[in-house]
Amino acid sequence: LQTPERTLEAPDLVDDFCLNLLDWGSSNVLAIALGSIVYLRDATDGNTLELVTVDDESVPVTSVRWAPDGRHLSVGLDNADVQIWDLAANKLLRTIRGGHQSRVGALDWNNRILTTGGMDSRIVNNDIRVRSPIVEAYSGHHQEICGLKWSASGQHLASGGNDSLLHIWDRSMASRNAPTQYLHRCVDHLAAVRALAWCPFQDNRLASGGSEGCIKFYNTSNGACLNSVDIGSQVGALGFAQNQLTLWKYPSTVKMAELTGHTSRVLFMAQSPDGCTVASAADETLRLWNVFGIPEVAAKAAPKASPEPFAHLNRMR
Repeated sequence: LQTPERTLEAPDLVDDFCLNLLDWGSSNVLAIALGSIVYLRDATDGNTLELVTVDDESVPVTSVRWAPDGRHLSVGLDNADVQIWDLAANKLLRTIRGGHQSRVGALDWNNRILTTGGMDSRIVNNDIRVRSPIVEAYSGHHQEICGLKWSASGQHLASGGNDSLLHIWDRSMASRNAPTQYLHRCVDHLAAVRALAWCPFQDNRLASGGSEGCIKFYNTSNGACLNSVDIGSQVGALGFAQNQLTLWKYPSTVKMAELTGHTSRVLFMAQSPDGCTVASAADETLRLWNVFGIPEVAAKAAPKASPEPFAHLNRMR
């Protein structure tokens, strides 16, 4: 677990706590935004493609997020637009405008609803099937939205902001006519909240991480903070500012392992659809870690390889 299985160069990776530039889709394709370009890496065969280079008015790309079907990719931009790409057809389906007044740094999907969070503190639900996609909005944050995560049931949305607030929203309370109020407001964090993860086997359990250096666990049925673990380091994606990834056991919060190799803070992290591999992005590199797989080759010493560049790519246009 101590060294990455593979290291790829990732030039122009933006080091910004409020952006979300890496996601791994259910079709086993990794999306990463590097400056003005969105790249796709097929983890099955290792092929890398350039999806799109956005124009100067939209630079940089500020977020990427796969839809659950692994076919559609949402791309948030600095100019407040959101693009929806169909990867099977290799085309831009639509561009959503009007939901935000500034960059869109957080995205998440709930079936056909795309939720977007912006620097303007707005959270918007967009139904991508209809002509006028903005169907609901959530009001409660005072600064930029750093993280969004829907629960597996699609009933509850967690949002973290640069205002140190964590909100829990109930979809059944969402309104088309007025900004929807939060179900719970959690004020336990002391700095920006970006890392969010719902428990896969208990729908009312949520973990959150902030830049003050704590991971907190919540019962989202009543908004109670159940536990807080002081990491002593900024939590970017339930990864760390001291340049390592740490594997924890839940619910005991026992530290199981540390993954080292990055030379700057780790803000972007994604897990493969089979649950075995973790991708992390920092210091202009993308590293793949075989965290949960069977370590059949762990005992074999392998020569240290230089990072593979994102170069000589095929372009999906």
